[in-house]
Amino acid sequence: MSEENPSDRLEQLTPAEQIARWADELRGIGANGFRFATNIYDKDNYTRLQRIAKSMLGLISREPLATLEPLLGPLFSRPGPIPTADAAIINSEGRMLLIRRADNRLWAMPGGGIDVSETAAQAAVREALEETGVHCEAVQLLAIHDSRLCGSRNRQQLYMISFLCRPLPVPVESPSHAAEVLETAWFSESELPADLDPGHATRIPLAFRAWEGETRTFFDR
Repeated sequence: MSEENPSDRLEQLTPAEQIARWADELRGIGANGFRFATNIYDKDNYTRLQRIAKSMLGLISREPLATLEPLLGPLFSRPGPIPTADAAIINSEGRMLLIRRADNRLWAMPGGGIDVSETAAQAAVREALEETGVHCEAVQLLAIHDSRLCGSRNRQQLYMISFLCRPLPVPVESPSHAAEVLETAWFSESELPADLDPGHATRIPLAFRAWEGETRTFFDR
């Protein structure tokens, strides 16, 4: 029996979303191939492959490639999925701290990309502080999700690592990345906002189960 391909379980995508997924796959193939290519001909071919992927993204975003190039440069140098970390901060009263993102105006856990030189847990704590001003510590690994399988609408494949965190008894600071956040608020599980980011709506319940004592870690199979 052949092993199931996770792509077979993907939600129904619009044509633009499917093109973005294909472009991201070409991005990974091109970056990985260029990294290990040993001659100029292979390097030229992998460079061409990435140029096609960028053009596909430009087509669906309706942005000139010259405008996208500065944004896509760092992304297209990555040979694989992009790792991110999210902080599910729940206080002693069982309320979770969420942010309303400035880019899509939806509620989500604070989080973002993992920087070189830091662990995933350190990234989650840093992102939470930058976006909310709240100091916290990671106490449990909740899950590692493939963005394609949890409802996320990101155009690039992400490995989304989430941690259960607890706030520390330290004064709240002014967020250093306040421009990324419209507002913050604490919610109990029964009071979660209806307009949750779809990639977070499927993951937030795991945090509440962990806060209640669940110790299992989720990962896509």
